[in-house]
Amino acid sequence: MTATAPRFGAVSLVRLLLVTTVLLGTVLTVLSGTASAHAALTGSTPEDGAVVATAPQDITLTFSEQIAMGDDSIRVLDPDNKRADTAKIRDLGTGSTVKYGVALKAGLPDGTYTVAWRAVSADSHPVSGAFTFSIGAPSRTTAIVPDEKVGGGLVGTLYDVARYLSYTGFILLVGGTAFILACWQRGASVRPLQRLVVNGWLTLTAATLAMLLLRTPYTGSGKLADAFDLGGLQDVLTTKTGAALVSRLLLLGAAALFIAVLFGTYARRDRPEESTGEDAEQGDGPGEGQSAEQGSAEKNDLAFGLAMGGTVVAAGLAATWALAEHASTGIQPGIAMPVDILHLLSVATWLGGLAALLIALHKAPFMESAAIRRFSRIAFISVVVLAVTGLYQSWRQVGSWSALGGTSYGRLLLVKVGLVAVLVVIAWFSRRWTGRLAEGTGTDSDSDSGTGTGTGPGRAAKTDTKAETKAEAAAETGTGSGPETPAATTVVGDAERATQLTRQKAAMASTRQKRLRDADPERTGLRRSVLAEAGVAVVLLAVTTALTSTEPGRTAEQEADRAGPPAAAAPEKTGPTTVTLPFDTGGENGQGTIRLTLDPARSGPNVMNIYLDDAEGKVMDVPEVKIAFTLTAEKIGPLPIVPVRAAAGKWTADPVLLPMPGNWKLQVTVRTSDIDQTTVDKNVKIG
Repeated sequence: MTATAPRFGAVSLVRLLLVTTVLLGTVLTVLSGTASAHAALTGSTPEDGAVVATAPQDITLTFSEQIAMGDDSIRVLDPDNKRADTAKIRDLGTGSTVKYGVALKAGLPDGTYTVAWRAVSADSHPVSGAFTFSIGAPSRTTAIVPDEKVGGGLVGTLYDVARYLSYTGFILLVGGTAFILACWQRGASVRPLQRLVVNGWLTLTAATLAMLLLRTPYTGSGKLADAFDLGGLQDVLTTKTGAALVSRLLLLGAAALFIAVLFGTYARRDRPEESTGEDAEQGDGPGEGQSAEQGSAEKNDLAFGLAMGGTVVAAGLAATWALAEHASTGIQPGIAMPVDILHLLSVATWLGGLAALLIALHKAPFMESAAIRRFSRIAFISVVVLAVTGLYQSWRQVGSWSALGGTSYGRLLLVKVGLVAVLVVIAWFSRRWTGRLAEGTGTDSDSDSGTGTGTGPGRAAKTDTKAETKAEAAAETGTGSGPETPAATTVVGDAERATQLTRQKAAMASTRQKRLRDADPERTGLRRSVLAEAGVAVVLLAVTTALTSTEPGRTAEQEADRAGPPAAAAPEKTGPTTVTLPFDTGGENGQGTIRLTLDPARSGPNVMNIYLDDAEGKVMDVPEVKIAFTLTAEKIGPLPIVPVRAAAGKWTADPVLLPMPGNWKLQVTVRTSDIDQTTVDKNVKIG
């Protein structure tokens, strides 16, 4: 039974792929969060949550890689949400250490201060964060820091979609062109393939322009209206990312000329109608073979020039990513950037060629099996290069086995590896269909000359009856009725009529080839397997794009080491905590019990009440009580708390600010006389 497959229009298929990729890119962007920090904050002075006795002269921040900072990149806010810094950023880095600082104003009062920072990492992604420290003792603070990280919101989503579309356009442009030049040169005259490559160029150009306009709000305010800020655009052009985007646009201009030659001068050499007319008038002569040889040589020279020029332009486009993103920073950038260029080119050759093959199998009226076998070999080489370069990039970005499963980047990388494995398995089935197709074809002599269809012996009859020829030609051209149709003798000396008949014959051959193509079970099976490959490739591209906006495993672990164990590791408290501590100051009537309640016993502000009873359980009044909290695991504290006497035997403190959850050491100092006092302690779990 003959296998059949659904048929898609070329434009509809390209639109379906683009819409699907946009949706998947958006979903993955939402699932993976906004663009995460790629430069990690590895240290600060003072540290997060620290309590210092006197106000420091400045605040310093240390990062894992190079960053770009503006005049307002570090803000220090006092408890009343007012600026406490001088707004003058200083570069304090030396050697491989990346450190920036900002001076504080003189005479700062005691209390809790908030440090908010924002910058652009060396791999073009915006980074931001905030932490607190206290002078003297913690206090209430009204400092307002945006909950949303820089690079998020609507602008972040649009930027991520534009980034995804830029990868898609690059793959269709480069991969489709490579398929035509390296696998099926006759495809240069096939309209669906032409539209595929042109749509790739348009998509990449539009996405690049969108990224250039969105760059200002993406790394700054987050307001979409700032995309048309000419001052901000001018600032973007002076950055590494801006230069890369502008270079990409210039290279796309060169690519437009390349496409014009490929689908113009080069494609016309394969069209039979171009060689009719004048040649028909001249007839056969002694120089005809020589002219054919010369034309073939010129075509080969043009193909070689296009291949060399296309390779240079494709490598240049790939370099605009390598010079501005992950590969340009971190360890071994001199090796990582060429490897990244090879990685991108191999992805484009494989996946873009896969899209071109799918279009050709569904829409082209003819396609030689030799072209399919050539693509199969090129795809195999691309997968090998992809695996080798991807292995190096994975080692460079992940860094450790723990980061492979313990970070978002590592988990996404595992998903990508799994998708590549699925693609390879499906590709194996495609190779089997290709082998069966080649066995059915027998020889490719006809394919090379452009007269065969590659559908097997006996399937492509090269001759038809005159009646069938006339009927099919009439069906294609809408002619054939009327007394003048059979007048074949008018062809002689009539170049225009000869050209018309040549086109009718070409349309007739195209119709016959389409009919034979759709009836070929091997070709139908190959179309289905290639369609499955393309579907997995769309998801793979979405995961790859998500990787580019996810913090690499190396820096994620560095940031985790600075922040210490996650807050979730500490047991959460659902209500107030009561602590009972016996004490003995050693003096007369110096024995008693402390009952201390902390509500809600969570990080942040708490209310503390202290009750003192003597040895007989009666209310005990003392002249002084002092409290201190210390989080030994994070080297925070002691945080001094001075409670206020509310009544005889009762002391209160509100608020008691504890910066983070953990197992805190509570120290209570009780003085019962001018010389008699003692300090008792107990561990308290704060959620």
